[in-house]
Amino acid sequence: MTASPPSAPAAPAPATDFTFHLHARDGAARTGEIRMPRGVIRTPAFMPVGTAATVKGMYPDQVRALGADVVLGNTYHLMLRPGAERIAGLGGLHRLMNWPHPILTDSGGFQVMSLANLRKLTEEGVAFRSHIDGSKHMLSPERSVEIQNLLGSDIVMQLDECVSLPCEDKVAEKAMRLSLRWAQRCKDAFGHHPGRALFGIVQGGAVPHLRVESARELAAMDLKGYAVGGLAVGEPQEIMLAMIETVEPHLPVEKPRYLMGVGTPDDIVEAVRRGIDMFDCVMPTRAGRHGQIFTRFGRMNLKNARHADDPRPVDEGSSCPAANGWSRAYLHHLVKAEEMLGKMLLTWINLAYYQELMAGLRGAIAEGRLEDFVAQTKEGWARGDVPAAS
Repeated sequence: MTASPPSAPAAPAPATDFTFHLHARDGAARTGEIRMPRGVIRTPAFMPVGTAATVKGMYPDQVRALGADVVLGNTYHLMLRPGAERIAGLGGLHRLMNWPHPILTDSGGFQVMSLANLRKLTEEGVAFRSHIDGSKHMLSPERSVEIQNLLGSDIVMQLDECVSLPCEDKVAEKAMRLSLRWAQRCKDAFGHHPGRALFGIVQGGAVPHLRVESARELAAMDLKGYAVGGLAVGEPQEIMLAMIETVEPHLPVEKPRYLMGVGTPDDIVEAVRRGIDMFDCVMPTRAGRHGQIFTRFGRMNLKNARHADDPRPVDEGSSCPAANGWSRAYLHHLVKAEEMLGKMLLTWINLAYYQELMAGLRGAIAEGRLEDFVAQTKEGWARGDVPAAS
């Protein structure tokens, strides 16, 4: 069996507002479209991460050609360099990075908690020093929204407090309640912007009743979409999936659901089965820069010596030129020599596979055969790569 190429990105529909249309369901899984002035996002969707206004190692037209309808930009990194006001003066993030399609920006909160130096969290926001030059900054809910508006983001994320797991219940509860207060402040600061959207973020650690309370309170705010945050931060997959199952019944059916920072292909497949519509993760780009690739045969490490004399492509059935056009031996050589081209080609392979997987999930849901698709996909991963002929 060969992999099917992803369908071409949908042509932007003439839309004046942000809308979400469900087309089909298969169990809890859904497929549909988010429509907005800059285009259509087919769901389930994987959003390549363009942290600093670039998807590392890729040209924008390559990212688009693979099937990506939307990319993610990072508020924390962009506010520090080159600066939100500067980007606005240059015509906004879409023009700056030559990506005229939808962009989702995160709030910057997770990076402040994980990267910034000497941070201090208060009700007002987070005061911190830049990890780049030590300069002082204050990120409040209002400032986070202001920065995302300056960037011209199509989907704006609320500022939240994300705690590491495991943590004490009282720590998760305090962060969840602060995040709810910040969500209301973000909603007030965002105002009314037809064609754009503000998403809330469900928090609550690994405590079911906190997750339910967070989801219900956010749903009552009537936002355009809802994310599940604070997962994929080191906890076992079963905890992540249990929290999704806990939250899903309390999120509005007619609004998109976004699982932040996830993940592996298996994480994505299992989350789609539980009703998630949107994903982002640095994993495919970061892994590619370190010699790792994701394929229909599972994960492969191109650093391994077994690839040194293998003339076969990674996957001759893939629609991706990087996967079917260069030998494993050459890719192994590039990785071992730490050549830039190796990082680019492996990133290309990974993003292509992720988009092929999403296209396969959408098609399977639409045709009511999701479980067969999942079983077949996992069988391929378990079977693994076919060894080279001796």
